[in-house]
Amino acid sequence: MSRAGLTIETTRRRLGRLALGLAIGAVAFTRSVLGAETGPSTAPAAAAAPVVFAAASMKTALDAVAAAWKVQTGKRVSIAYASSALLAKQIEQGAPADIFISADLKWMDYLEKAKLIRAGTRRNLFGNKLVLIEPSDADVTLEIARGFDLAGAAGDGKIAVCMIDSCPGGIYAKEALKSLGVFAGVEPKLAQADNVRNALNLVSRGEAKFGIVYATDAKADPKVKVVGTFPESSHSPIVYPVALIAASANPDAALFLAYLTSQAANPIFLEQGFEVLSK
Repeated sequence: MSRAGLTIETTRRRLGRLALGLAIGAVAFTRSVLGAETGPSTAPAAAAAPVVFAAASMKTALDAVAAAWKVQTGKRVSIAYASSALLAKQIEQGAPADIFISADLKWMDYLEKAKLIRAGTRRNLFGNKLVLIEPSDADVTLEIARGFDLAGAAGDGKIAVCMIDSCPGGIYAKEALKSLGVFAGVEPKLAQADNVRNALNLVSRGEAKFGIVYATDAKADPKVKVVGTFPESSHSPIVYPVALIAASANPDAALFLAYLTSQAANPIFLEQGFEVLSK
């Protein structure tokens, strides 16, 4: 493996460990908060912040929505970001989340089949687009179409994606590349990160020549620019479902879930490039 390849692989592993550590740390912190409520002199349960497990691509928009909710209500929300796959597995293992926002239908279906989400609370919130990005100081002209030479354009460089067999952004990317007939040539050049924001970071830092991420991710980082948008027909519809977790006992969780579709929150999501599906 070349020095550049080693750098990408090492970075991917470090970012993966960091993402996992942050998500687990958020869960541990939340457990300590909720556990402290059993003591006689602690604050009532309503004082605990609802815990949201959200796809990493939601970070910029959802942080802004949480800040707006705090201004309006005076209440906090705790958010853990990671790959939808990782978060779903943590919920399955008993992580104390109140709300789950997935970047695809598959992982919400997974929890629903296991009866881990509350009946009647699931809805499709947002849509997104899949884009090819490069560092902002690069200047590649490439039309995304069947048979386009992405592998040739990448040369000795890498193409950053999130994990193509589990992370929703990577699954969409694999579908699109296969549909356009270029996956076989591109696959050896893929640098797979543990979530889509880590894939974005590889391009932002110039460690990958291209990346395949969501349009909202590209909009959130001025150090990257969009080369082109993948045809919607080349991959499954990008849909973000949300639901309350069945085990949640936090009364503010349903209130924050409702706030996500409010007139106050919708403009924030639209500004970040999401398509609002749930009115």
